[in-house]
Amino acid sequence: RSAWGRKAALSTLSILVALLIAGQAVTIYFVYQQSGQISKLTKTSQTLQLEALQRKLPASAKPVNKMKMAMVSRPLAMKVLPLAPSVGNMDMVPTSNKTEDQVKQLLLQGDPMKTFPDLKDNLMRNLQNLKNTMTDADWKSFESWMHKWLLFEMAKNPNPEERKAIPAEKG
Repeated sequence: RSAWGRKAALSTLSILVALLIAGQAVTIYFVYQQSGQISKLTKTSQTLQLEALQRKLPASAKPVNKMKMAMVSRPLAMKVLPLAPSVGNMDMVPTSNKTEDQVKQLLLQGDPMKTFPDLKDNLMRNLQNLKNTMTDADWKSFESWMHKWLLFEMAKNPNPEERKAIPAEKG
């Protein structure tokens, strides 16, 4: 009897393990099958969130292409105005695929008169130069953005041993 009992227990255990594995396989199949629909729902959700944010924007912040052009008097239209250096390239593709160039292009589409400083020194000198040329309110806003950016970067790599120590500059 005990040999038969062991065989029965082993058979029962084998059947349970097989059912568990089959259940996991079925679950994985259904999750994989639904992943396309999940990504489609994610995209739709992001689109709806973007539209909701655009509706909340004040009228002055709406994209230029949706704004109506103001009527210009003929003498003013005939007057030749100097162009900003990059206004001629407004409809052109950015010069490179770098994020910096693409963001500059996007900002210039919104305000063609926008200028960007030449930052050719090291990071600390460039930041000091920016601080000296910005208003206090703009600098505080920029500092707030840098703090949030730093938190984002730290969240991407939470392992402290992988971060490299950056020595503080003396002075």
